[in-house]
Amino acid sequence: MVKRIPVSPIFQFGQDIDGYPVRVLNERAVRAAAGLLLLGAFISFANAMMLGNFQPTRFFVLVFVLDMAIRVFVNPQYAPSMIVGAWVVRHQTPDWVGAPQKRFAWGLGLALGLVMAWTMVVNQVVGPINMLVCGTCLVLMFFETSFGICLGCKLYNLFHKDKAQLCPGGVCELPAERPRQAFAWGKAAVMLGFVGYVVVAGQWVRSTAPVGLSGFDDMATLEDMGVRGAGRGGAVSQANPAAPKDPAEVERCQVPAFAKAIGHEDMWKRHNNCS
Repeated sequence: MVKRIPVSPIFQFGQDIDGYPVRVLNERAVRAAAGLLLLGAFISFANAMMLGNFQPTRFFVLVFVLDMAIRVFVNPQYAPSMIVGAWVVRHQTPDWVGAPQKRFAWGLGLALGLVMAWTMVVNQVVGPINMLVCGTCLVLMFFETSFGICLGCKLYNLFHKDKAQLCPGGVCELPAERPRQAFAWGKAAVMLGFVGYVVVAGQWVRSTAPVGLSGFDDMATLEDMGVRGAGRGGAVSQANPAAPKDPAEVERCQVPAFAKAIGHEDMWKRHNNCS
């Protein structure tokens, strides 16, 4: 007879399951949900970095904040990403891990999301703070979904007297002193060779790039020459430097001090569609 997993009340963080000293969450569903959020974050981040389009990021921040708020203040089982993630791994045996440290980690994620919401969504500020916060979220979600390592959970023990229990992979229960594994020189040689291959391949691809496909440098050169529409599927047209400029547009395109300080004035203009 298959034992049914009890359904927790709506307002409860984690599930009470016999045999476990603390409330638990299914690590497989958690990692699947982290992967879904990572996908959305990466798409929006790529649009901002490569196309200068910050609208997907603003939209994703709103989705991320709501998802995290439901996890922390209501119940992780009712967070949209957790619902989809749990459905995807529904045929896999649950891997129960401690819930308290997850709540602490997701609280940190919610705080980062609120910072992004206030700066980028409400005030529409684009700057190094946004990039730092967004990059931090990407790293946290990448480690969670790829390696099963909850970096936020590792901070839990610094702020709580009761240490974390039932960590993924049993890392909390492993003894502090573990036998060292022998250094594999063969694997080190393979990794060193792989790094060299990546460097050589990257240089070769860059040196043999067809005209018009060498990246932003060519686009920037065309824009500096006054050409518009090249490489974007449209006809090439000559910009009219004598055309009057809208004062509001001139004010919008004022390069902020932080971009000038780090030497990214031209990049900032391209990202914000400013000539």
